[in-house]
Amino acid sequence: MSLFLTILARRAALRLNVVDLPGPRRKIHKTKMPLLGGAAIFLSFFAVLYFARDKILAGDLEARHWLGFFAGACFLMIGGYLDDKYNIKPKFQIIFPLLAIASVLSGGIGIEKITNPSGGFIYLGAFSGILITFWLLGMMYTTKLLDGVDGLVAGVTAIGGMIIFLFTMTTKYYQPDIGVASLILAAACFGFLVFNWHPAKIFLGEGGSLFLGYALGVLAVISGGKIAIALLVMGIPIMDLVWTIARRVLAGKNPFKFADRKHLHFRLLDLGLSQRKVVLLYYFFAASFGLSALFLQSKGKLLALSVLILIMLAVVAGFRHFDKKVIS
Repeated sequence: MSLFLTILARRAALRLNVVDLPGPRRKIHKTKMPLLGGAAIFLSFFAVLYFARDKILAGDLEARHWLGFFAGACFLMIGGYLDDKYNIKPKFQIIFPLLAIASVLSGGIGIEKITNPSGGFIYLGAFSGILITFWLLGMMYTTKLLDGVDGLVAGVTAIGGMIIFLFTMTTKYYQPDIGVASLILAAACFGFLVFNWHPAKIFLGEGGSLFLGYALGVLAVISGGKIAIALLVMGIPIMDLVWTIARRVLAGKNPFKFADRKHLHFRLLDLGLSQRKVVLLYYFFAASFGLSALFLQSKGKLLALSVLILIMLAVVAGFRHFDKKVIS
């Protein structure tokens, strides 16, 4: 379904002139590219969820939880279309992710407790909504800023969906309803990847890039608060986002208005790696650290996250040294 709908989305984007034009230095495509690819993933994901509703509603989640998830995704797709078509200002773009989060919370999705690495649990109470808000915003803006190389966001999200599927199929954490939803998300991404793999014939668009982070973030929450899994899968992109925000703030620039070519994937391209090699490198880290979560307990996951942080710090230090040598 995703494969077929991607073809239709491409035609619709060209007819409606919802395209991304080459121009600024940070854009690496040479011709106008149709957007709205995210709409194909969104429609196929929720259509198949509806057809599989007997399995989806067989677990602990109720219809209102899934409807809140769906309503939030609708806000993202509407806002994404408006941004792709009319290029709305950043201060208005944030409205749609916030509406999406409000929909999730209104649907009753929450995190009761998180595992304490030292043993036992930490009960969140009223802080559940705050944690979900920052978590989903972080995931959405991670995939939004990661969407700069063909096949990168859709592929990493597909890997995340597969990891959550495998995790929820284990005997200890058996949740077939979440497993089915995660597998459907991965399949929808794979169908889109046929046309988004380099050289891409269609892009996700604003709505699609936000939706994939949102969907993966929600699935991590409703799978029993398994945020650590998504953190390990998306670890490198998330830390790249944190470093990007810090770098821009230290330079006295608005991190959400200013754009540059200093994201990790752009730096790797500038070093001479092809788009496919950059994407495969990200896939390797996402799959390796994501799969490690299947075999690690809380302390082990914390150690794996620490290794990811050390890798990112080493990369940042390396590029800063390289920049200083170039300037001198």
